[in-house]
Parts: sequence; C-alpha cells; structure tokens
Amino acid sequence: MTRLPVRPVLIGAAALVLVAGTVTLISRSQQTSKPDTAPQSAAQPRKLEAVSALGRLEPAGDIRKLAAPITGIGGSPRITRLLVEEGQRVQEGQLLATFDTGPALQAQRRLLQSRIANLSDQVTLLGREISRYRQLAKAGATPAADLESRELTLVELKGNLREAQDELVKTEADLVNTELRAPFSGTVLKLQSRVGERPGDDGILELGASDQMEVLAEVYESDINRLRLGQRATITSENGGFSGSLNGRVIRISPQVRQRDVLSTDPTGDADARIVEVRLALEPADIARVRTRAGLKTVIRFEP
Repeated sequence: MTRLPVRPVLIGAAALVLVAGTVTLISRSQQTSKPDTAPQSAAQPRKLEAVSALGRLEPAGDIRKLAAPITGIGGSPRITRLLVEEGQRVQEGQLLATFDTGPALQAQRRLLQSRIANLSDQVTLLGREISRYRQLAKAGATPAADLESRELTLVELKGNLREAQDELVKTEADLVNTELRAPFSGTVLKLQSRVGERPGDDGILELGASDQMEVLAEVYESDINRLRLGQRATITSENGGFSGSLNGRVIRISPQVRQRDVLSTDPTGDADARIVEVRLALEPADIARVRTRAGLKTVIRFEP
C-alpha cells in the first residue's frame, strides 16, 4: 500500500478551511450591509380620550326661593292654602299660596271702607249746612259763632276721613302680602313648606324659569384645558331619568376652581375632587324632553 505525502494533504486542507471561512465572512458581511426591507410601521399619534364629567339639569333663567312675608311681630304667617305641586308650570301673577293674616286684614278693609263712606256722607251734609249758615250769618239771622262751630266740625271730619283713607291704603298693601303670586312664568322646582306650617329660612318654594334648560357639568381641573367654547357633548341620565341622550354645546367655562358638588352614585367616587363648572346649552328639541327634570343628575361626554 502506497502512503500519500503528508505535506500536500495538510496544505490542501488548510486551503479548504481558508476558502470556507472567506465565504462565511462574505455572506455575513452581505447580510449586515443589506438594507432592512421589512416595512417599519409609522408611529401612530396617540388618540385622546373623550372628557367625561358628572352634572345636573338646571333652568337657564332665574331660580328663586319665594319666602313668606314678615308680620308685624317679626315672624312668618301660617300657610292656609298651597295651590301648586312640584313640577307644575305656572304663569306670571298666578296665585301660589295664601296666609292666615288674610281674613283679619280683609275684615279691617271692610270696616275702613264703611267708615270712609260714613265720613264722606257727613262731610257732604255738613258742607251743605255750612253754606246755608253763611247766608244766614250774612243776613244777621244767626250768630257767627254757630257758623264757626260747624266749620271747625267740618275740618275735623275731613281730617278723620283722610286718616281712614290712608289706613285703607296701608291695609290694601298688607293684603298683597297675604298671598304669594308667581313673579314670573316657570316651573315649581321644590316645595319647602306645607299647609299649616310657618315657613323658615328656606322659604315656601323654589321657582325656576325653565323655558330654557341648561346642563351644569363639573369637570376635573386636570381636564379643563381640553375643553373649549362651542365644543359639542352628549348628555345621558345617570339614573334613567330620561331615555336616550341629549345634545349640547359648551357656552361658558367658569374661571373658578372649587370643590365638587354633584356626587356620583359610585361610593368610591372622590367627593373632595377639585372641579370647574362648565355650562352647556341644549338643543331646542331636547329642552322639551327635560323641562320638568330640573336637578336631574347627568353624565356628560365631551367630543374631542
């Protein structure tokens, strides 16, 4: 058997190893320098979440607490009739309640009217009599003292008549306060007193001019910079006070930060949160749906 020379074999093996290494390095170099053809996804802008807030429905006009008049001794009269209920629509000047001071003042008015009529008759008759006595006194048929006495009596009667007339004016003014009438057209929002009670500091009732309704939203102070005037919003009832949703737009952003007033039904809600009041006007078609829902809790979702 013939042995192959060792040196040529080693040289050939080394050459093969060198060629294989060169090919590997070239292949890796090409892979490294080859541009990444995989599409890189473009960075997507972060979508802002809509601002949500709790709120309530309120009349867009006045809300007034109507109180009872103060009597002469400094207290409130007792309510004898209450002619409206919560949620009832009333017109300006409509009678809402009456008080127990009415009957006595009405009797006093009738008495004064009778007294004024009597004094007026006496003044008229005495005036005619004085005219006759003047003629008689000129003719010397009666003493001048008789004429003077009657003239003094006439002056006194006229004074009594003026006093009675002034007292009647005062009584008529007091009678106005024996009734409570609506100062404007609106809706009775809340009754604070009932028949037989003497109204306290809360008055008799709350009246709202609810021909127009608004939504008062309490927005967290951290979200207020994301709102603007004219921004649209969707309003729903927190507890099902009305069906569906309402459409509104921001008409006022309060410049004041204060503590939260409208509380959520969620017991874990932050009652001490700092909020900014934002008012929204409702669409005319939606106002009719919630005209009698003043004070109803709502959830407001502002469009981004």
